[in-house]
Amino acid sequence: MSRDDAMLYGIPFPGVFVTDENGQITAKFFHDTYKKRDSPEILIDAALGRVTLDEGTAQVEAGDTEVKITAAIRGGKGSIRQGVIRHLIVRFELAEGLHIYGEPVPEGMVATQITVDGPPGFTVMDAIQPPTRKLHVAGADLEVWSGTVDLIVPFYATGELASETRPLDMNEAPIEVKIRYQACTDEACLLPRTETLSFSLPLDVIDVPALSLHMGHGQREGNYNSMPAMRRLLFRKARAYPPGFFKYLFKTLKLSLASRKRAQQKNRR
Repeated sequence: MSRDDAMLYGIPFPGVFVTDENGQITAKFFHDTYKKRDSPEILIDAALGRVTLDEGTAQVEAGDTEVKITAAIRGGKGSIRQGVIRHLIVRFELAEGLHIYGEPVPEGMVATQITVDGPPGFTVMDAIQPPTRKLHVAGADLEVWSGTVDLIVPFYATGELASETRPLDMNEAPIEVKIRYQACTDEACLLPRTETLSFSLPLDVIDVPALSLHMGHGQREGNYNSMPAMRRLLFRKARAYPPGFFKYLFKTLKLSLASRKRAQQKNRR
C-alpha cells in the first residue's frame, strides 16, 4: 500500500498461522491489504489438511462417468462479501487409469485450465494446485493428476462490487466458470473438453463500526463508537501527507458515482 492511500497507509495487514497439536506451523495466510480476510472454512480446511464440501455448499456438477466434475463455493454458504476470500473448488473425480495434465504439455495436448469471470470488482487470485506426479510417455515428461483432484481458485470482492460505505448495487452476482481439460490413459487420449458452469452468488453486507461513513447503507452496524479514534487517525494522516488525503477523497467519490450510475442503469431495465 502506497502513501497515496492516505488514511490506510501504515495500517497493519492481517496474518494467520495454522498449527498442528504439537505447535508446528502447517499453513500460513498473509495478504497485501487489511481489507482481505480468509473465510473461517478455509482455515478449517487448512487445519484438517483436506477440502470439505458439505451439503450446504453451493455447487454445480458436470462431466460423465469417466470424468466427473464438481464446482463448489467454499465459505460463507456461497455468499460474497467485501474482502472476504472464498474458494472456488473444482473437483475432478477420474475413473481408474485416467489422468489430466498440468502445465506444461507438448504441442497438441491440453493442460487443465480454469477461467473464472464475474462482474467488476470480482477479483480472482492465483490458483492453488495440488502436487502433480511425473509421467514419462513417448519421450516426454508430463505432469499429471489422477484419482480425485481439487483445484482451488480463491476470489473476493473489492469495494467496486460490494462496499462498506454504500448500499449493495445488486443482490446476486453472476459468476461463470470455464473448465478446459483433456483426460488420457497411458496409451491414448480422449478428446479435449470444455465445461462452462454458472453460479449466481448472493452478495452480503459486512459488520461495520458506528461511523457516519459506514452507517445508513444497510450494513450490519455495531454499537461501538469509533469516531474518537477516526478523528485522531484523520488528523495524523492529513498532517503527515496532505496530498494523500485529497486523493483518498477523490477515489471514494469516484467509486460512489460509479455505484450510482450502475444503480440507475439497473432501474432503467
